[in-house]
Amino acid sequence: MTYPTKVHIDINALKHNFKRVRELAPKSKIMVMVKANAYGHGITEVAQALCDADAFGVACVEEASVIRQIGLDNPIVLMSGFIDPNNLTEITKLNCEIVVHNIAQVEALEQINLSKPIKVWLKINTGMHRLGFAPKDVAGVHARLSNCKNVVAPPNLMTHFADANDTKKITTSKQIKIFNETTKNLSGEKSLANSAAILSFPESHADWVRPGGLLYGVSPLLNDEGAKHNLIAVMTLRSKIIAIQQAKKGAAIGYGGVWQCPEDMSYAIVAIGYGDGYPRYAKSGTPVLVNGQVCALIGRVAMDMIAIDLRSHPQAKIGDEVILWGKGLPAEHVAEHADTITYELFCRVVRRAQRKKED
Repeated sequence: MTYPTKVHIDINALKHNFKRVRELAPKSKIMVMVKANAYGHGITEVAQALCDADAFGVACVEEASVIRQIGLDNPIVLMSGFIDPNNLTEITKLNCEIVVHNIAQVEALEQINLSKPIKVWLKINTGMHRLGFAPKDVAGVHARLSNCKNVVAPPNLMTHFADANDTKKITTSKQIKIFNETTKNLSGEKSLANSAAILSFPESHADWVRPGGLLYGVSPLLNDEGAKHNLIAVMTLRSKIIAIQQAKKGAAIGYGGVWQCPEDMSYAIVAIGYGDGYPRYAKSGTPVLVNGQVCALIGRVAMDMIAIDLRSHPQAKIGDEVILWGKGLPAEHVAEHADTITYELFCRVVRRAQRKKED
């Protein structure tokens, strides 16, 4: 039997969402985030579909190499820069740009001999407290990079937001203020806005925006969903019912018997589980779609199977399609029931789930 779990990637939806980012930030260039296999959507497929992007953002040299191997010459930015200075030769060959966030990287760039200079993004820690230079050190680092023979001057300037998904907090406004004060006398293009800031903080759009989740059709904002912003789901995760069972009131379903039937009822077994990337900690009540009808997960998620309550859809039968998230069922709803975020849902989908590109 062909494995029934499939991932459908809607390329037209992806292109639509890219256009929406252009509309939301019309004066900014777009750095398309394709790290982590394009958030699980397929780095090759996404990069080819969005080949008119102003740049691509990746996490590592291996991801950059994939983009070059398919013949694209768009700028590529290594978002974590480099760890080993020996990687700089390969980075130069791939014609990548790098994020510089610590003094060891600056020193390595000053000491190495490269065939040509590299474009650099100087990262500023404005409140995320993960990567980046303290504001007090930025002017000095900017001067060193500007005078470095291995760096294309001037370096660009960037930061990352910690709480842009929560519009009730003032953290993002504070970070924007710190960034603007730190960089007001420094040359170089600027980038602050991630997906959440693209939606909620237009004053942060600057020269470049860096969308991730928006491109894939989801909203990063709390208690929100992509459709409210005219975004379309790109990934739809589908499977099929492989069995329908009957149980008496009080019967315990699945591992641990954590869910018991409140009455005599029918339920279905669907061929998907945490072995496919479906979240193991999805709670009973997590929605799924059966023939367009909302049904609920019951019991624990197993490696290859889940059980769903058919009381709301007694007409269901073996072989019927089940949508786990995507078209008709926002991934945001599933993520909420699994105490996670949509980005993790997408990234966890594994190769066993066959992929199909839809144009």
